[in-house]
Amino acid sequence: MTRLFLIIFIQLLYVPMLTLRTICMVKNLKVLTGIFGFMEALIYIFGLAIVLSGDQSILEMVVYAIGFAVGLTLGIYIEQKLAIGFTSIQVNIEQENATLIEVLRKEGFGVTAYYGQGKYGKRTNLDILTKRKCEKRLLRIIDEYEPRAFIMSFEPKMFRGGYLTEMMNMRLKMKMHKKSREQEELKSVIEKTVEEIKTETETLKNDWFED
Repeated sequence: MTRLFLIIFIQLLYVPMLTLRTICMVKNLKVLTGIFGFMEALIYIFGLAIVLSGDQSILEMVVYAIGFAVGLTLGIYIEQKLAIGFTSIQVNIEQENATLIEVLRKEGFGVTAYYGQGKYGKRTNLDILTKRKCEKRLLRIIDEYEPRAFIMSFEPKMFRGGYLTEMMNMRLKMKMHKKSREQEELKSVIEKTVEEIKTETETLKNDWFED
């Protein structure tokens, strides 16, 4: 029984790493692919190879298959929670909704509006690129203002230029500026402390010689 639980436990560690590594590879996330690949290989070498070595019973084979299936599901669930990458949302609405566009932009979403001709008249299309972790919040806003909107989403592998890239670069510059400012403040504190130590040392020396 212990061996069966060990097989399931190792599968629940190994297979999610395999799933996440595959997903990151498809998304061209090199660093995360390497990290998950390393963890996958490590678990396999020190765990799976030991547990599955030698003759296996029918029950252990079935448990292995069950653990593999559950591990795949768990890996996908973890990836959805991590929400790695970006998503592009295409929103098709019947009429121009300036309020929706304004609200989306105030919430930090980049929106490109363009117009087309549908079967039953003119349509307004909104092209929105956002981080996956913000997708649910974006859909809630759209449902609030346009509950009958036709929505499609897909994940872009590469993007360059535009509002989102400009915003990301701005945030990066702000983080670098903040980090530089913190370093300068730390340096100032250190220098001030050193000066105080020097002053106290001089005072002690003077008091010593006076005595």
